[in-house]
Amino acid sequence: MLELATKGGKGYWAWIGGLLAVLVLGALCYGQQLEHGLMITGQSRDVSWGFYTAQMTFLVGVAAGGVMLVLPYYLHDYKAFGRITVLGEFLAVASIVMCFLYLLIHLGQPFRALNIFLNATPSSMLFWDGNVLMAYLVMNIIIGWNVLEAERNGVAPAPWVKVLVYLSIPMAFAIHTMTAFIYCGLPGRGFWLTAILAPRFLASAFAAGPALLILLCFVIRKVSDFDPGQKAVRTLAVITAYGMVANLFFLGCEVFVAFYSRIPEHMDHLKYLYVGLHGHGVLVPWMRVSLLLMGAAALLLVPPVTRNNETILAVACLSAFVGIWIDKGLGMIAGGFIPSPLHHVTEYVPSFMELMISAGITAIGLLVLTVLYKITLGVKQGG
Repeated sequence: MLELATKGGKGYWAWIGGLLAVLVLGALCYGQQLEHGLMITGQSRDVSWGFYTAQMTFLVGVAAGGVMLVLPYYLHDYKAFGRITVLGEFLAVASIVMCFLYLLIHLGQPFRALNIFLNATPSSMLFWDGNVLMAYLVMNIIIGWNVLEAERNGVAPAPWVKVLVYLSIPMAFAIHTMTAFIYCGLPGRGFWLTAILAPRFLASAFAAGPALLILLCFVIRKVSDFDPGQKAVRTLAVITAYGMVANLFFLGCEVFVAFYSRIPEHMDHLKYLYVGLHGHGVLVPWMRVSLLLMGAAALLLVPPVTRNNETILAVACLSAFVGIWIDKGLGMIAGGFIPSPLHHVTEYVPSFMELMISAGITAIGLLVLTVLYKITLGVKQGG
């Protein structure tokens, strides 16, 4: 089926060329990081996990969000998702590829990443996170490819594929739970030291993942003759709506506990993010915009009258996705380091080189997603 990815018009090849150009630019910047180390980033002694780690955390959630298609379709026989389940599985593949690449570039020596697998440390959450991510990646590749190949040949998938599907469902919950455990298992970081961090991660995943998939369905409908189906999109919109409501509820719980208890270690992180602390507040505008976008998305997605309007739905999904990206991709990680356990404020802003390297990683992910979706559409349209 790979030959289907080589068939496309000028717009398709212009998109591929643009992604390759960004990839090359990111690779050149990464060459500078290999030569000079992480000093080219905005990270420091006090903020040792920055933009790379934050993007990895966010993308794990996008990958986990795919289970919101797989679970209803395979466990509850929800036929409306039959046309787009493979799209969700391939979105998870592209997301996890980016996760591993962000993990790789976060390391000063990228080959050290192999130590996660070569030197097993069961007491480390990073060990478990790396392994469940790898297992989930392999499962989604095998499931998506075999289901697509069976559809192309007009036959049912092999019985063992459904076994992998059932295994992938708890694995989807596990990948983001383990990611949350990496943070909330650090007793010196009050912002992350909360039992609801994993539920909060999952709630944001079940909003951001389906929201992105809805936007991708709209794009696919524009650039091809394939229609993902109105019923499937509307069901995803309901999932996004209540995922967002749960995410905002958990955030509200965090704020209440921190300020009702009046424990400085917990309050100061939230103060820094949303109102500033000791005259420092570089992330305050971003976090306020994030809160505004997530709140607006919830208000637009919950009422059926606005949710069922596709123009409003597209705006709401974009607001949900960007709002959660700011919350997890900017504030969640830096906010855990600022202030430090000694209550020193060392602000963090990603450097230009850091952003360019990240753009290169994103280009790789979009390239993987484009190729997989091109193959999927080719099969579904009888190409």
